[in-house]
Amino acid sequence: MQLDDAYANAAHIPGADAFPPAWEKAAAAFRSKLGARAELGVSYGPTDRQAYDFFQPEGVSRGTVVFVHGGYWMKFDRSSWSHLAAGALGRGWAVAMPSYDLCPDARIAQITGQIARAVTHISKRTLGPIALVGHSAGGHLVSRMTDPVLLSSDVRGRIEQIIPISPVADLAPLMQTSLNETLQLDAAEAQSESPANMSPPHGVNVNVWVGANERPVFLEQAELLARAWGARRVVAEGLHHFDVIDALADSESDMVKALLGVK
Repeated sequence: MQLDDAYANAAHIPGADAFPPAWEKAAAAFRSKLGARAELGVSYGPTDRQAYDFFQPEGVSRGTVVFVHGGYWMKFDRSSWSHLAAGALGRGWAVAMPSYDLCPDARIAQITGQIARAVTHISKRTLGPIALVGHSAGGHLVSRMTDPVLLSSDVRGRIEQIIPISPVADLAPLMQTSLNETLQLDAAEAQSESPANMSPPHGVNVNVWVGANERPVFLEQAELLARAWGARRVVAEGLHHFDVIDALADSESDMVKALLGVK
């Protein structure tokens, strides 16, 4: 369809096929090394995919990061990303990584509701501030958590930082791609589920992150969200859609510092 190539990330990344198995291998090794500090498969909803992994830092946590994975709402689960918890854990934060039901078994609006349920469940077992970070479709989902109808005021009030990484902020163009055979977006859902159409959040520090070597539409989507929300946009030089997330594993990276509010 008209915009298929514009939103095709893997087709424009050299060696793209090697990334998913590398992520899975690194994630499994990280969980194994963490041992008892990794609590796996905590249920937050009625389906098998509505579960999260919870990683504890050494000592008392300073707060909790929730990472939401991408995959155009139709691929992957929490098990491929565990190693990305290393940066926040290294600074004394707990990290939760939820899975969610995928399209076409669930609509995007239903997935948004599932992530709100996950964040609420996680908030009940933790103390202190919450930081949200998500990649691609996950960037969309963490951005949606600022909608006041999704989270109670006490949970929303604990969210201090949000980093949407390479987010899809306007869903309407996806209706002009073959992705929509699975997503099944209509105009009403695209409108209501687009973070760019939401009111800017108050009391939350938002940094929109994107790789400089991403597809032009992802640079445009990041700019759109940053402009709509009056948020800071960070364009990471030399990085593309698949490696821009690597900085989450480094406790000294600018991304992790921004996520945790480190000056």
